[in-house]
Amino acid sequence: MNEINGILAIWYREFKVFLREKSRIVASIVNPILWLLVFGGGLGSSVSIPGVNYQAFIFPGILTQSVLFSSIFFGVYIVWDRKIDFLKEVLVAPISRTSIFIGKVIGGSTDSMIQSVILLLVGLALENFGMIQGIYFSPYSILLALIILFITTVSFVSLGLIIGSQMESPEGFQLISSFLVFPLFFLSGALFPIDKLPIWIKPFTLLDPLTYAVDALRNVILGISQFSLMFDLGIMLVFLVLVILLGGLAFKRMKV
Repeated sequence: MNEINGILAIWYREFKVFLREKSRIVASIVNPILWLLVFGGGLGSSVSIPGVNYQAFIFPGILTQSVLFSSIFFGVYIVWDRKIDFLKEVLVAPISRTSIFIGKVIGGSTDSMIQSVILLLVGLALENFGMIQGIYFSPYSILLALIILFITTVSFVSLGLIIGSQMESPEGFQLISSFLVFPLFFLSGALFPIDKLPIWIKPFTLLDPLTYAVDALRNVILGISQFSLMFDLGIMLVFLVLVILLGGLAFKRMKV
């Protein structure tokens, strides 16, 4: 019972921090919309993808971009908790480090999923007002999209926490995470079809776990994909299990 209460307490603390940082909430929503409308609208006027509007094509990629950035950068809070000695107080509590990790994952995932739901509602509104054509929403597709986004969120929150548990300064975390985030995003096919990439880039794209999240979202929202939905979900779940196991191990070995 102590473990469950500890997990809930850590989740509640992370959720309260998220609600107090209103600028973070606004930025996490406005930036993807700007990418979608400005970048998608500008480049879409000169880029043609058969059978789909370019802004609709990158919408799943923008959703995963928001999840990726907010999830991985959540790991910096571990570094700050260490600097203000809050982490020491948590570690002396009568709960395991694995439970601390799980509480952090749930807290960070809650934050990112709130942002994802808002962006899905924005996409629905833009589609209804005719600003983006080609996005097809139904209760079934929205449910599947939320499941895909949840798996992606938990995976990359865990990855961010793994990085944060090994860093001693926010600057070091920002350097490492930025070095990781941008290749993950740009190689995922979020902004372009991966079937037309040069041969030497394709192996890196196929090794990118975000590729399968983007492809799965395109499958359920647009009806187009490179792989089957079950294949995408299978790869995503393997990555999820891997980072959760590594995250639990990283927290057990973490130095304060």
